[in-house]
Amino acid sequence: MNRRRFLINNSKLAIGVSLIPTAGFSIYDKANFTKFISNRPPKDERTFKSDAVEELINEVKSSIGNPELAWMFENCYPNTLDTTVDYEVIDGKPDSFVITGDIDAMWLRDSTAQVWPYMPLINKDPKIKNLILGLINRQVKCVLTDPYANAFFKDLTRISKWSSDIPTPKPGVHERKWEIDSLCYFIRLSYHYYKISGDKSFMDSDWDKAVKLVVETFRTEQRENGTSPYSFSREHSMTVGLAQFYGKGAPTKYTGLIHSIFRPSDDGTLLPYLIPSNIFAYVSLAQLSELYNIDNKDVDFSKECMSFSTQVKSAVKKYAIKEHQDFGEIYAYEVDGFGNALFMDDANVPSLMSLAYIGGHSAKDAIYKNTRKFLLSDSNPWFLKGKAAEGQSSPHTGRENIWPMGIILRGITSEDENEIKKCLNMLKETHADTGFMHESFHKDDPFDFSRSWFAWANTLFGEFVIKVYHERPWILKNNIS
Repeated sequence: MNRRRFLINNSKLAIGVSLIPTAGFSIYDKANFTKFISNRPPKDERTFKSDAVEELINEVKSSIGNPELAWMFENCYPNTLDTTVDYEVIDGKPDSFVITGDIDAMWLRDSTAQVWPYMPLINKDPKIKNLILGLINRQVKCVLTDPYANAFFKDLTRISKWSSDIPTPKPGVHERKWEIDSLCYFIRLSYHYYKISGDKSFMDSDWDKAVKLVVETFRTEQRENGTSPYSFSREHSMTVGLAQFYGKGAPTKYTGLIHSIFRPSDDGTLLPYLIPSNIFAYVSLAQLSELYNIDNKDVDFSKECMSFSTQVKSAVKKYAIKEHQDFGEIYAYEVDGFGNALFMDDANVPSLMSLAYIGGHSAKDAIYKNTRKFLLSDSNPWFLKGKAAEGQSSPHTGRENIWPMGIILRGITSEDENEIKKCLNMLKETHADTGFMHESFHKDDPFDFSRSWFAWANTLFGEFVIKVYHERPWILKNNIS
């Protein structure tokens, strides 16, 4: 696709052209005769098309009893494909560049999460298979460019607007915030692509170099000798977007855990051992171990990855599980190895709430259940209750904004039907008449929101609805209100 046209099309969505009705979908709420018309871009302006996705939209939509919820699903689930994908074949290999939405850059985390709800369709639609394969190939290029960076441009010669950061990002790097989960998402995508498709063609020499650079970076950031080559400094008016001591992080004691100087929100950590990301790391390292056992690809490296996974998992158990005065044993959000711990959560993925989603934990796990009770209580400083809704928030968007993503993850990880219904209803009541999810909204006024074009939140909402459709279809059949 012509790059200029790709950006123009997506800029239209950001300023509201997405609200232009498109033909073919119209449903009615019989109670008040409100007409809901699709807010998707016109077909000729969608950045990627999949027949399997369209079939699933129609299948799920027809099972939803509430017209507004059905409308939201049809808008949100395909939003990544409709608005953010730049797909082509480069040097004979699929290449997928997936922007996050209103920012013209690709995050390793966001791009994996954005295509995640389409993964089950890999074997049904060759286009989806090539899309995912192309994203793996693109992420390889990103990791090899800079394993410490979190976001990239398609043009790997492009200079970032953050060029005044210290050190200056390499060409092709949008932002260089070290976040463990960025590299975990690369592994997650590769592993599950293989598990679903059985295709190991992506595991070439470049992928091997990228993966071994990931493991090397994780090892370096254990900081066994107390040092790291990483630092980050920026002139910034919001200190939450920075990290202590010029991006080196607060003092820590060696534990075997991996330092993460920034959170998935791109905010700086207060204590550098970010527990949800370390749990994600030991899950990812175990997945790498499995991949390298395929056809005895590299048995020694497979053993190394499993040993590393076990080390981090043991450190999490030793240093991250704390006795809370009201909730018993729970996970701390961040620790430092000296015994200090931060009790909170951030409405991103990975988060403590999302542990039953990213793997490694069951929703029935006792410590997870205790942690979840804490997260949904007034003991969690970032759990808000307002006139519009209740839900997890993030320092990233201030003290009064709830994240739809937090509500969605609460619903996805819940085993309580009433809680699932509650989450669906809160999402239905807080989209501010747009039919889309947002980054955040004010707890008392959903029309006061941030980021009108945030594709990850949209497709995650679609994933939530599909999960309910497969596991508890009777919930959707009822007119949720």
